[in-house]
Amino acid sequence: MFIALVAAAVASLGTPLITSVATTFHVSLDSAQWTLTVALLSGAVATPVLGRLGAGPHRRATILATLAIVVVGSALTVLPLPFAGLLIGRAAQGVGLGLTALMMGVARDHLPEERSAATIALISVVSIIGAGAGYPLTALLAEIGGVRAAYGFGLFVTAVAFLTAWRSIPAAPEGRSAPVNVPGALVLAGGLFLVLFLAGQRSLWSRHLAVAVILAVVAVLLLCLWTASELRSKAPLVDVRAVRHPAVAGANIAMFVGGSGMYLLLTLITRYAQTPHSAGYGFGLTTFAAGLVLVPFSVLGFVAGKLTPRVRTLIDAPVILAGSAVIVGGGFVLFAAARSNLAELLVAMGVLGFGVGSFSAAMPGVILAVTPKSETSSAMSFNYVVRSVGYSLGSAIGGLVLATGTGHLFPSDHAYTTAALVGIAAMAVTALTATALARQRPPGINPTAATASVPSQGRSSR
Repeated sequence: MFIALVAAAVASLGTPLITSVATTFHVSLDSAQWTLTVALLSGAVATPVLGRLGAGPHRRATILATLAIVVVGSALTVLPLPFAGLLIGRAAQGVGLGLTALMMGVARDHLPEERSAATIALISVVSIIGAGAGYPLTALLAEIGGVRAAYGFGLFVTAVAFLTAWRSIPAAPEGRSAPVNVPGALVLAGGLFLVLFLAGQRSLWSRHLAVAVILAVVAVLLLCLWTASELRSKAPLVDVRAVRHPAVAGANIAMFVGGSGMYLLLTLITRYAQTPHSAGYGFGLTTFAAGLVLVPFSVLGFVAGKLTPRVRTLIDAPVILAGSAVIVGGGFVLFAAARSNLAELLVAMGVLGFGVGSFSAAMPGVILAVTPKSETSSAMSFNYVVRSVGYSLGSAIGGLVLATGTGHLFPSDHAYTTAALVGIAAMAVTALTATALARQRPPGINPTAATASVPSQGRSSR
């Protein structure tokens, strides 16, 4: 859980430091935004490859090598290098996002059944609330000691995480093999890169529409080619046939749509809180104060993550997903109807955190109930790629809606209401998708116990 938390917190370091990076390196805000974007891109590309390697006999070596890359990247962000060096370091830090699925594989292989489900749920939660946990501290360090001090914190915690893994991570069970389909990995990397790049480049769609459309077509073709290649491969990067299982496919659809809505509300609240009073709304919070707004998100998200495994013994996981989507939708309603004072924003952020925490904790139970132990890392890594794409889409949708309602310098207050309505629609679709999953599955499946018999299908020998 510590390693997953560190990976998520370090990868999100770009969020509170964008303005500081622009000032320190004398670049535009759009260029500084790449300190966040490049980490998400490298994480999305690396996650399925790490998931496949984590399904084999060299999982411990894969974890240590990945953490070593993250430590080196963290060192690059601290050294007095030009902006290009910072981007390379941030890309290396983003590779660590793929560790979450590997940690789930470790928990499922080496913990008793009654503990592994709760641990996997918490790993899923801390991988999301890690951003909220690291945001206030890094913002404070940036205000006190500058951007290098904030990235220095990232170097320290990643080094501790590497030492923790060196001492604690056991070797994978014997009898597994997981060859990597290198051509398939390259094709998937290209397709994912284009999808996430297009989602984050709103100016490309407005100024060079033809180029954006061509790149979008290329991305679709690459992903189709990858799918066809995976279906024919004897050693697929992702078991596409397993992904087509109704439970897994439905869970990934819910993750994609729900993730876009969750990230949309997170960005709306933080952006609204930092908008100066001169815009006619907002609270003009500093970067550090805006980071404190995320505290209710992290705290209630962790509380939900602890409670969900207990509720899971009474309620089926898809039902929890549906209920969580409704809770997040309630956060959108609160934000749309009441945001005249800071306390209302804190309440909306807390509601969002509780909904995201319970959603994240329940998601592995849906997927792992039909997944053999040997494929845990691979199956969850694909889900996290879907989540990354959903988050990027949510960010792009938020920026697009706010841009259409922009006044002289800032979006109009009404644009935030419109964006909240879009989020409500996204969470409604998510709730309906999860409800459909609940109707297809028998109630009361334990995600760890249910998979005990699945390896007999032959996948565990991979």
